[in-house]
Amino acid sequence: THWLTLGLGLATIGIIILTQRLRPGWPAPLIAIVVVTALVGLFGLDTWGVSILGELPHGFPPLTSLPLTDFGLIQNLLVGSMAVAAIGLVEATSIARAIAVQSGQRLNSNQEFVGQGLANIAVGFFSGYTCAGSFTRSGVNYTAGARTPMSNVFAGLFVLVVLLTVASYAAFIPRAALAGVLMVAAYGMIDRKAMKRIWHTSRGDSMIMVATLAATLILPLEYAVLSGIIVSIVRFLVKTSMPQVQTMVPDPNFRHFMPEADQPVCPQVGVITIGGPLYFGATEHVERAVRTNLVRHPEQHFLLLRMHLVDHIDFSGLQALESITRLYRQRKGDVFFSGTRRQVKHQMAASGFYKSLGHNHFLQRDEAVSYMFHRVLEPSICIYECPLRIFAECQALPKWSYGSKIPDEAVHPEHAIPSWLPSQLKERLSQNGTSVPPILIDVREPAEYRKGHVPQARLVPMRMLPQEGGTLPTDRPIVLICRIGRRSRLAGGILKDMGYTDIYNLQGGTLAWEAAGYPLAVE
Repeated sequence: THWLTLGLGLATIGIIILTQRLRPGWPAPLIAIVVVTALVGLFGLDTWGVSILGELPHGFPPLTSLPLTDFGLIQNLLVGSMAVAAIGLVEATSIARAIAVQSGQRLNSNQEFVGQGLANIAVGFFSGYTCAGSFTRSGVNYTAGARTPMSNVFAGLFVLVVLLTVASYAAFIPRAALAGVLMVAAYGMIDRKAMKRIWHTSRGDSMIMVATLAATLILPLEYAVLSGIIVSIVRFLVKTSMPQVQTMVPDPNFRHFMPEADQPVCPQVGVITIGGPLYFGATEHVERAVRTNLVRHPEQHFLLLRMHLVDHIDFSGLQALESITRLYRQRKGDVFFSGTRRQVKHQMAASGFYKSLGHNHFLQRDEAVSYMFHRVLEPSICIYECPLRIFAECQALPKWSYGSKIPDEAVHPEHAIPSWLPSQLKERLSQNGTSVPPILIDVREPAEYRKGHVPQARLVPMRMLPQEGGTLPTDRPIVLICRIGRRSRLAGGILKDMGYTDIYNLQGGTLAWEAAGYPLAVE
């Protein structure tokens, strides 16, 4: 240990600390450097082994003739220069963000990158070395009281004045004094409160902080910063590659969705929320979660994917959604989306997925369940099989039990039942004596029937068709009616299996009949 050098360094630190406490507005680092340099110059301490800067260059740096047409040299330097530029940008961004946090300023990284690029282009013409933002220089600058970017301009002008006027005196600046200034600046840059908050707030951020701190003690500063960024990127990829994929059910008030947590779910439709970007790293996790839900609830033929948290999707994500859609359609079901963001829809449209699925498969968040309940889900299961009331729309449904599960061939009949429009049915009913009048069978429940039915329609609930269906005449066309036409289509499949052939479904049910302007009879 060279005690004289150590003493100069400690003296520099002491002068800075005392000046900051006694005269906070004074430039403490500059005062310390001047005092210690004067001591070295007056007492010739450089001859006692104190290391000084030595002679500084005089005047402006010479202009350089750049070999812009030497493509061989450019090729040799290209890879290395890109690496140096990347490290410089990383270092500049890191120190800028650290100072912005302390000063409360807004950081514009794009402007920082442009400024650094222009600076490197300029120094190339003046024999300059690659320049970048510096932790040490920026820390000293901020500690000395700098508050705007103009401080760098004044610092440069001050260095220029020193080189042109007092370069011979600046040669006596001891390196120990510069080290003392840097140590004070570095100590001031350590935000211990922020470190404590990070440690108690986030385990992942704590890991990044510890890794960067350890790398700083082992590696050069720029590589230590790069190590911290790499750890951050790895953590981000790990986190985003496993987004939350949760099966949801309505809360007790039917206002919001909440995680299932082993609560009863709808036997027809699964509701799943994807909680992050759907990119190549996350597709396997999302698809596995959807398939796991299907294994747990094999009776669910439909899936509602809540996409409001998905802010990005790539081609791999689209392929995963296509695979999920094929899986459900092979099971005679389908997949619907709610809350899909505009940019995600744009990606789906560009790939053709949006068109292949259909516009009616993309629903608003607040209307998704209502749409599926009234237009997609099978009411025969809701009324005759399901003992649950999962959604708000289920609460008013009458409940009947077959005593056993409705077979899939009843829910998804193989028979194609022809449909009549309300106008066609009205015309047939108006043909007095010119044709055989159809028999109208309303297959809804009595409570639904009493609220309004097509005139002349006879009530035979679908649950009663296996017992009463055999009493219907076979020499007249039978028109089956329900609320929107789905239950009557299933009832038609049941009658087909019983041997009836002249069977029709009222397309759109009583809703379409009423919308066409025809009256309903009310009991």
